[in-house]
Amino acid sequence: MDDREAGRGAPYVGRFAPSPTGLLHAGSLVAALASWLDARAFGGRWRVRIEDLDTPRNVAGAAEAIVAQLDALGLRADGAVVRQSERTALYEAALQKLVAQGRAYPCACSRRDLQLAVAAPTGTQDGRTEAIYPGTCRSGLHGKAPRSVRLRIENVPGSGEARIDWRDRRLGMQHQDVARAVGDFVLKRADGVFAYQLAVVVDDAEQGVTDVVRGEDLVDSTARQIVLQRLLGLPTPRYLHTPLVRTIDGAKLSKQTGAAPLVLDDPLAALRGAGDVLGLAAHGTTIAEWLASAIGCWRERVETP
Repeated sequence: MDDREAGRGAPYVGRFAPSPTGLLHAGSLVAALASWLDARAFGGRWRVRIEDLDTPRNVAGAAEAIVAQLDALGLRADGAVVRQSERTALYEAALQKLVAQGRAYPCACSRRDLQLAVAAPTGTQDGRTEAIYPGTCRSGLHGKAPRSVRLRIENVPGSGEARIDWRDRRLGMQHQDVARAVGDFVLKRADGVFAYQLAVVVDDAEQGVTDVVRGEDLVDSTARQIVLQRLLGLPTPRYLHTPLVRTIDGAKLSKQTGAAPLVLDDPLAALRGAGDVLGLAAHGTTIAEWLASAIGCWRERVETP
């Protein structure tokens, strides 16, 4: 682990960071419950951050509804809920730091340009499949207008190369050569929206997050985030990626795969369902009793941070 790991001697701070593109569903509840349990099991604080930068995908009132759902489930945040849309100055400052380092550069490539330049897509950015960037604009825009801003991937501090090694508290050692797996990835999109990878790194550091507990679908993002943490001189949290809720055909349950919003007529039943996915043998006839039991189960099953 890098010596700048956030957890070294720092009080535990966890977080749940939903996007307000709709209500919580069974899959997002698993991530919310796991992050809350981890914070409570190990004497930490739990924050809620609304990741609402992608304005076209936001649903009106969803942020408030998500917080209300969490409250009904007994998952209450420590401190005020924050919104990424109110923090763009922080992301711009980080971007300019990378520009000053010669790490961030303008890119004129459209999606069509990338499709023509590469054969097969790989990886994800902001939930969308992306192609490995071939470095078209590394040497300049060639007379084209800039569209996005990308990060130059090479000689990452702490490793001297683009390979990132990190340890997941559930999955064990993980490795990714970011140059080969992703290439120079987007920091600011063509529509002016700051990319997820940059925003989440800035937010976690600014909020003092020591432990990130989230769904296993985000394992692929972790190496990119560690690259940014090292370039920006920010601490690296500990990571734990939870099992996913899947559809009958094995796909991740999500809004895109038809996940139904949680109906919280019976919040305790919803919690029990999420607990089953996490392998928790919790019991209790009230929400408070069940959560107390689940905290003990989590502490027994999960590696101490």
